[in-house]
Amino acid sequence: MDTGLKGKVALVTGGARDVGAAISEGLAAEGAIVAVNYNRSDRDANDVVDAIKAAGGSAQAYGCDVTDYTSVTEMVSKIVADHGRLDILVNNAGFTPRGYFMDTTPDEWRRVIDTCFYGAMNCCHAAIPHMKEAGGGRIISLMGDSSRVGETGLTMTGAARGGTLAATKSLARELGPNNITVNALSLGLVTTSHTDPAWLEKYRDRLVKMYPLRRLGVVEDVAPAVVFFAGAGGAWITGQVLSISGGYSTAG
Repeated sequence: MDTGLKGKVALVTGGARDVGAAISEGLAAEGAIVAVNYNRSDRDANDVVDAIKAAGGSAQAYGCDVTDYTSVTEMVSKIVADHGRLDILVNNAGFTPRGYFMDTTPDEWRRVIDTCFYGAMNCCHAAIPHMKEAGGGRIISLMGDSSRVGETGLTMTGAARGGTLAATKSLARELGPNNITVNALSLGLVTTSHTDPAWLEKYRDRLVKMYPLRRLGVVEDVAPAVVFFAGAGGAWITGQVLSISGGYSTAG
């Protein structure tokens, strides 16, 4: 099946590692030109770019802190100058510290909200004019299922991503007349390089029992859904939230 992604330009924030790297490689494998965003992981970003090029794809790394609106607009302008357009935005960058709410501080809340909510909004605000100019586009935002069903220890992350979820629905209405779709993917626990091995080992059996499919997620579980929403298959789908969670949020 032709996904319609050949020659499209896609920006993947936090695209240098883990889920973001898998998404970057998945889009490139379908013919998209991928802008791999990173903040501090420049070596990882270049490794992803090299892997994509080695597989016959096209990619370029772009350093930017998504919490800084000026830097985001400069990055998006550079992507458009380099590649002529911007068709797809994948808001993947995030910050997900665990901790009981009463053990956290307002400064810690701000970092989570700045990254998970304002980061996504900064990128949307910078990308949308270019999508309108191109005659359409795709915006896909990733979040955890804590934003939909709640989760102990992730109050602020859930709140920040919940804001992005609400914005997804409103932007879908605003941007539909411009042929821009806006959707979200809500993830269960996906094991990554950020997962604390000791914590995972201690709680693995308990965690797995919470998932009807009886396993935790891996990064390869996410990219196919991004490819679908970004490509031809997602052309008439907007304002939706797809849970990729092994059934964790079936009651949500």
